[in-house]
Amino acid sequence: MFRIVINKIMPSATFHFPTGFLWGTSTSAYQVEGNNSNTNWNQWEDIPGKIFENQKSGKACDWWAGRWKEDMDRANATHQNAHRLSIEWSRIQPEINRWDESSLDHYREILQGLRDRGISPIITLHHFTEPMWLSEIGGWENDDIILFFDHYVAKVVEGLKEYCNYWIPINEPNVLAHQAYIEANFPPGKRSLKSAFKALSNMVKAHICAYSTIHRIQPLSRVGTAINYRAFWPENKYNPLDQFMTKTLHQQYNDAYINALRMGKLNFAFKKEKFTKTGSTFDFLGLNYYSGDEVKFNLLKPKDFFHQRTFPKLTEISENGFIANIPSGLENAIHWATKYNRPIIITENGIEDSKDQLRPQYIIEHIHKIWRAANLSVPIKGYFHWTLADNFEWERGWSQRFGLWKLDVVDQTRIKTKSADLFSQICKTNSLSSETINRFCPQIYSKIFPE
Repeated sequence: MFRIVINKIMPSATFHFPTGFLWGTSTSAYQVEGNNSNTNWNQWEDIPGKIFENQKSGKACDWWAGRWKEDMDRANATHQNAHRLSIEWSRIQPEINRWDESSLDHYREILQGLRDRGISPIITLHHFTEPMWLSEIGGWENDDIILFFDHYVAKVVEGLKEYCNYWIPINEPNVLAHQAYIEANFPPGKRSLKSAFKALSNMVKAHICAYSTIHRIQPLSRVGTAINYRAFWPENKYNPLDQFMTKTLHQQYNDAYINALRMGKLNFAFKKEKFTKTGSTFDFLGLNYYSGDEVKFNLLKPKDFFHQRTFPKLTEISENGFIANIPSGLENAIHWATKYNRPIIITENGIEDSKDQLRPQYIIEHIHKIWRAANLSVPIKGYFHWTLADNFEWERGWSQRFGLWKLDVVDQTRIKTKSADLFSQICKTNSLSSETINRFCPQIYSKIFPE
């Protein structure tokens, strides 16, 4: 897996990844398809002040009208062998008592297109959006959603099982619970710990049901979950209050959902609940990792539960101050994931960077951490960069550019970045080499290969 050659000038190496490693990008339906008019997020966009500068998703990346073809051509041309995408529930079930078979046909066409290009899919069944009819009856706070979701899952898996055997029922349930029911940045825009607990509890139950349903329909399928892991460190590692707040945040944000699946106990938002069927309800663990924070106890911040978070000093910060480049946090995430004894897939990782200046460094340093873990026999099976082309970033609208291709929202043109070429070289060779690092990001060569 690892070969090192010493020359007279500087150390060099090629870091090889395991045979069959998945290399690709991640997308979600609402963020790329465009014209999703029947979702709770479309309603949310119409409320002034909910989206940055009241921007609209509009055509997004225009995938529903067919531009997925050219974007998958780009993925294929840059040697990606996998892609993570989501299904839009509101298209499949636009009304409570109606299924839209033409939408299933449309997704079949997309998945066949991936197959024709040698790209294996991972399908997410719920990526933050849901039909308006479901939102109107309470969404994740309504216990009926468990049965509704199970019927939807069965419909999709039965219809698409020919094309896919990797499934993620719910993307980032921890993010959805926090952003929709505590921070109020996502619909329904509540600030209620009670609502957050109810929603997360129903997501646990919905996942457990979905796991059984998918395996009933497709016995050899692999059903996982995707957790957004946020790295936390005490600002003062010797301060017991900072340590306590760090541990609490980690438990609430990173641990709560996955521990409920594994051990049958949800401990979240100062409440607890036990579940009966757990233990073997995820076949792989998806890690979505972007950044991390130092945590400080602060008695003057009761609305923030007596803590404040800041990026570690001397870290590179993204252009809008949203992400700090902290590859050691991904190392922490992988170490954390190993305790669940499941294969690991990095299902999202990326940085906002409209000028594509910090992204090459971010990609190299994070992928190097993944190689180090894989080289120590950690069962990491793939890496999915967020994202292929710039897309609509939820409440932040078009203000954040995560794409390997820049997107002109008006005329839908794509512009290839240096990072796309960097990622292409990694995918093509299934490796990260000193030559690649020196070509795309020479300023960090000595960090990867200290003399």
